[in-house]
Amino acid sequence: MITYSFLQHYWWFVISLLCGVLTFLLFVQGGQSMLYSLAKTDDEKKLLLNALGRKWEYTFTTLVTFGGAFFASFPLFYSTSFGGAYWVWMLLLFCFVLQAVSYEFHSKPGNIFGANTYRAFLFINGVLGTFLLGVAVGTFFTGSAFSVNKENLLSVGNTGGGVISRWENPFHGLEALGNLSNWCLGLSILFLARTLAALFFVNRLDHAALVEKSKKYVLYNGAPFVIFFLIFLIWTLFAEGFAVDPGSGIVSMEKMKYWHNFLQMPIVLVMFLLGVAAVLYGIAGTVFKNNFRKGIWYSGVGTVLTVTMLMLIAGYNHTAYYPSTYDLQSSLTIQNSSSSEFTLKVMFYVSLLVPVVIGYIAYAWRSLEKKRLSMEDLKSDEHTY
Repeated sequence: MITYSFLQHYWWFVISLLCGVLTFLLFVQGGQSMLYSLAKTDDEKKLLLNALGRKWEYTFTTLVTFGGAFFASFPLFYSTSFGGAYWVWMLLLFCFVLQAVSYEFHSKPGNIFGANTYRAFLFINGVLGTFLLGVAVGTFFTGSAFSVNKENLLSVGNTGGGVISRWENPFHGLEALGNLSNWCLGLSILFLARTLAALFFVNRLDHAALVEKSKKYVLYNGAPFVIFFLIFLIWTLFAEGFAVDPGSGIVSMEKMKYWHNFLQMPIVLVMFLLGVAAVLYGIAGTVFKNNFRKGIWYSGVGTVLTVTMLMLIAGYNHTAYYPSTYDLQSSLTIQNSSSSEFTLKVMFYVSLLVPVVIGYIAYAWRSLEKKRLSMEDLKSDEHTY
């Protein structure tokens, strides 16, 4: 029998998985952030842009799907975060709009801004977009300053004004930048995206100089990624977490809560460790093995596993996934912020079609990647970026 609790946990797993897939696909942004350092000539920049341009829509679509799934399954989070911390989300969305516009008009004849302007936009999207996404996800562990009062739904015309959630500081999300833990996660996502991009170039390009240089960039970006990620992980696992009493729903601080979540959910811990090992193997194999060019797949799958498991410990095992530092009892959990049982059940049946969609994406991806991309391919391709 499908229970309400099962549906809530199921949809948090879907959200977590989408977050993992999105993080992997950020290699497109990572590649854009290296346009001026990895590529030196216009031809090399064009080759990198076309390798990335065949994938940027996957990232954009996954971001929209992630946001849509969050809105449909946990609408109180959507209204609280997007309605309160709007500066961070608006900046993030603006970065992705810049990306879409840039790929659309970069090579169009007669564009008034010129190719260099659109490349600068892509660079901004690559750096700022990945960093801000990491900072935003970091608040799932560090908390935000908001309050929630569902009784305000009944007080339209009174002081409540029908507003359920209120942001309790004037920065509206920018205060997340004042937390060092959020910075560590933001920087780790930025350098992970750049590492994955370098691995992608090693795998997909038929250009000896760029491939050799990309291998060096795997090390240059992989090292700071590991450092920042370890700092965030150790900081998070040994810090206080936001525990929820399963009977009363009261939120309290618990020392090493997220470490306890790993210990109490051993399958999640094992999958997390496997994910981390796969990421490191993809990086190390590319750096130390001369003919190893499949690092993107090891590190890519590892990224999905690692991020998914991190999101699970943020919401499973009686944990507030969007904690309030202003009022602990306003913290959001998968129980108090989800849609109705009917809505979640309808979406559950629709989600059974997701494997079909994934299969189509895999087929389309493989069709576009039958051979490595070279300069000669750009000359014969009628559509280039």
